[in-house]
Amino acid sequence: MQRRDFLKSSVALAVAAEIGSGKAHGFVPDHNWGKYDFGSGPPVTDRLNQGPFPQYPPCAVIPTDDVVMTTTPSEEAVPNYGKGLITYITADMGTDEIKADNISQAIEDLVKFPLGQQLYIRPTWREVQPRPGRLEFPDYIKLVLDLAKRNNKRIGLRVQMSAPDYTHSAALPDFVLGKVPKVDLVMNDNDEEDRRAAERYLRNPHARYQPRFDDPFFQQAFGELVGLLAAEFNGNPQIEFIDTFMYGFWGEGHTWPFANNPFPDYQTAERTWIHMLEVQLENFTKTPLLTNTQPDYSRVGNSEVLDRTVRSNNWIRSDTIFIENEQIEALSNRPPWTAAVLEGPLPGKIPDAAATHEGITPAENIIAHVMDIGANYWSLWSFHHIDPQTLAAYYQASPAWFDRINRRIGYRVRPSFIWSYEDQGYLGLIIGFANDGIAGVPGVLRVTVESEDGKALKTGCLDAGYPLPGKVRQAQFVLPQRTKRQGLKLRAELEVKGMRYPVRWACHQKLNDDGSLTLRPNLHQGV
Repeated sequence: MQRRDFLKSSVALAVAAEIGSGKAHGFVPDHNWGKYDFGSGPPVTDRLNQGPFPQYPPCAVIPTDDVVMTTTPSEEAVPNYGKGLITYITADMGTDEIKADNISQAIEDLVKFPLGQQLYIRPTWREVQPRPGRLEFPDYIKLVLDLAKRNNKRIGLRVQMSAPDYTHSAALPDFVLGKVPKVDLVMNDNDEEDRRAAERYLRNPHARYQPRFDDPFFQQAFGELVGLLAAEFNGNPQIEFIDTFMYGFWGEGHTWPFANNPFPDYQTAERTWIHMLEVQLENFTKTPLLTNTQPDYSRVGNSEVLDRTVRSNNWIRSDTIFIENEQIEALSNRPPWTAAVLEGPLPGKIPDAAATHEGITPAENIIAHVMDIGANYWSLWSFHHIDPQTLAAYYQASPAWFDRINRRIGYRVRPSFIWSYEDQGYLGLIIGFANDGIAGVPGVLRVTVESEDGKALKTGCLDAGYPLPGKVRQAQFVLPQRTKRQGLKLRAELEVKGMRYPVRWACHQKLNDDGSLTLRPNLHQGV
């Protein structure tokens, strides 16, 4: 039985009803992320021997070798899966955030915006499933999917269950909203800053409450939604990642500045959100899930949800860059195989040339700090004012900074050193892989040595996350007897959750059309 069918059954209602009983799974206290034991990372099949490779007695394991080829860093942006700049099509306000008379044309212009390698949309549950039983995408999402395919760009997305900036409608569909109890949010009247921040939400009737997520009917409907989304998007080559459903406003994991949440106690809240994460993990087996690093202001179990996300070899994100220091700790010291998405929106207005501090604009300051934490992705989004002209204006105001992050973001892997040796009739290669990017490899790098006609001679994987930024990871390839070095090709793929994505080497030297590198001597002492 498919999971979405299961969740329609009476058994599902019984399971959901038990969420509010029993013991909590366990609060994860604050901790430093560096050297924290998140496990060994994604499984590595066909692990290559990664050394060491001494050449001299008494520790010699290979005969004397020679460097026969080297590569140097590319100065170009090298698009690959698991990295890049993301053009936002919609975010907090749906298409109301797109400031254009012709929304369809603006969406097409955004999709074609040359800096963005990926796209992002953030619809509400109501928009993607207005009725039970099936998905019904609005026209703008259909347009984005079509344009993305035609322009060879992938999409990241989040489905919102609470969208306080959608002033014209609720985020939940009527078939859920009408059957699930709702709890009014209250603010802390003793905190003037919180009170002022809450005013925008108090004016919106759909932002003043949260549903009882632990209600059996809500859990049944939620399970159906996730199952339908997974049937459409799990392993879909058009989809880069899916944000996990989290509690509260925009799905970020909070309802700040309100002081309460809709649950009777912390244990019920934590159990509910762990259960909802598990439903997503069980359905999205091929596509990465991203969980926000949001601190648990609203006391709903964020720390456990985030911990389980990382331990299950999924990814993390944050919705801004100038944030709590604990989010910076998590993002900057995450395991090297864990990708990080940074939103860090640009100001929602045309850049002001006078708005600089010691020669640095707000946009340049954001870019510098996104690079500081070693992000895999960064958003091209002018906050609550989406249009391609505004993005173009920011690029024109700071082209060096935008080009810099475009060239450095994520991982940028190349075979830096290529040694060759012969041992009893076998040709051996020792390859030192370098990473000129700012992030580790978000998964497992598989490298294949091929003959000139494309036959695989040896394939294998580096350890998860390697090579690390600014470091070299060596690996050995022992090729079949009588193999000649001339014409051999190196091809790379990224393995993430059982899927393989082609990787283009980030080197200056000429590549083949498929991103592979043909080995050829390029040193004076080479043969």
